[in-house]
Amino acid sequence: MMSGDDLEGRGRSKNSTRTTENYHSSYAESYWTSWLIPVFVVVNIAVFVVLMYVNDCPKHNRSRIYGKCVARFLGRFSFQPLRENPTFGASANSLEKLGALQWRKIVHGNQGWRLVTANWLHAGLIHLVANMLSLVLIGIRLEQQFGFLRVGLIYLLSGFGGSILSSLFLQNNISVGASGALFGLLGTMLSELITNWTIYSNKAAALITLIIIIVVNLAVGILPFVDNFAHIGGFLTGFLLGFVLLPRPQFGWLERHNLPADVRVRSKYKVYQYVFGLIALVLLVAGFTMGLVMLFHGENGYKHCHWCRYLNCVPTSKWECNSS
Repeated sequence: MMSGDDLEGRGRSKNSTRTTENYHSSYAESYWTSWLIPVFVVVNIAVFVVLMYVNDCPKHNRSRIYGKCVARFLGRFSFQPLRENPTFGASANSLEKLGALQWRKIVHGNQGWRLVTANWLHAGLIHLVANMLSLVLIGIRLEQQFGFLRVGLIYLLSGFGGSILSSLFLQNNISVGASGALFGLLGTMLSELITNWTIYSNKAAALITLIIIIVVNLAVGILPFVDNFAHIGGFLTGFLLGFVLLPRPQFGWLERHNLPADVRVRSKYKVYQYVFGLIALVLLVAGFTMGLVMLFHGENGYKHCHWCRYLNCVPTSKWECNSS
């Protein structure tokens, strides 16, 4: 349940143990070289290039209902007309062909792999750049502090959790993007702060800042055409995983062999860290199990939660929401 000795130790930089201003001076923090997050960025970019190659706008946009291809000098890599895709990307058919979330194909077409592949696709260049910048800013810091194994696991499982929740509610649309995984990293930052509360020196300021960032990002998700269910599912998954994978040893554990016997720390983690980790693990397993069972039984999330439609889009005088 709890993270034991770090399996990523071979990736540590030389002289990588240091004390930062964010922690009490008695806490030495180990840093790793970040390589997995840059690899994720490269993979996402490569998948987008493949998507545009398969899309081949000049060949498949012969009807020109929405207008001409954009940036036609790129040849088969040119973008769909902006009236069709304002994010400078491919068509919905191409996204669906390469693995976008599509409820009917997941449930009735036995294509559960879409719950994974959708996280590596992006609707357009703007979508890709925004997500990759966020991934670099958030992910590299986390990988440096906790290593590639735990952060990579959180990223992948958060994206998977976001796909499950999205598919339960948005059954008439397709969905793509790494946003669920990114929100998982935000969620795990929050739970990491909570479970390691005693080692932070500026914890109140850090907590308020992080909550504001999370609330603002989730608020953006109530706009039309944004899949906020993927955001929420990814956030909840990452939040729970943070309690399981990212607890830090309490003060004195690393130096216990150099301390007198009467003052040695007997347990690596505090009692509340074990409790939080156990509760989070149970909720995580129960959530994934229930979500997958409901999904592959063809359940519609709105039948069990009528007000949940407002988590994804709030209608105003400026726009309408398609509740399906």
